[in-house]
Amino acid sequence: MTISAPKADLLDYLRGARGAVLWKLDGLTEYDVRRPLTPTGTNLLGLVKHLARSEFGYFGETFGRPGDTVARWPEGEQAWETWALPTESRESIIGLYRQAWAHSDATIEALPLDAVGRVPWWGDGGEVTLHQILVHMTAETQRHAGHADIVRELIDGAVGLLSTSTNMPPSDAATWAAHRDMVERNAREAARDASDTVPSTCQ
Repeated sequence: MTISAPKADLLDYLRGARGAVLWKLDGLTEYDVRRPLTPTGTNLLGLVKHLARSEFGYFGETFGRPGDTVARWPEGEQAWETWALPTESRESIIGLYRQAWAHSDATIEALPLDAVGRVPWWGDGGEVTLHQILVHMTAETQRHAGHADIVRELIDGAVGLLSTSTNMPPSDAATWAAHRDMVERNAREAARDASDTVPSTCQ
């Protein structure tokens, strides 16, 4: 029986989520990694930029270990850390994220899981442990990896969990199209049974 090492387990899941987010940028044009695919502007490179800032904050400032890299964004811009300026290269933002990983991993290595830090923007004093922050940052990264899954599929239809394991059943485009049509038909039927209004495009 393998004995669990809690800190190593938590870090392993965080690293897996990080890699999944970056993989979603592979093979895309500069436009596609930056283009907004939701009404609130969600885009792949912006997700990476946001996660870099989050790791520097949660594993740096929270534990009195600010990073050497200071990322600056324009003041007063809406959701300023979730989109990339034309002057910011894909490589520089990915590099910033990798710097954040290294800084975070050093904090995780240096401190015990019960080390106490402070997240001022959480309120109530913001007192936390490294254990809490590892769980929080893993959950946040996985959530944004899910966003990246959807955005990438909307761009070019590419899907999958990890570069080493897509975790998807073997199917071709025709099979997926038939599956989607089946889901749509069932949605229309449920809406009609509930006397909902079915959008005209779904009639």
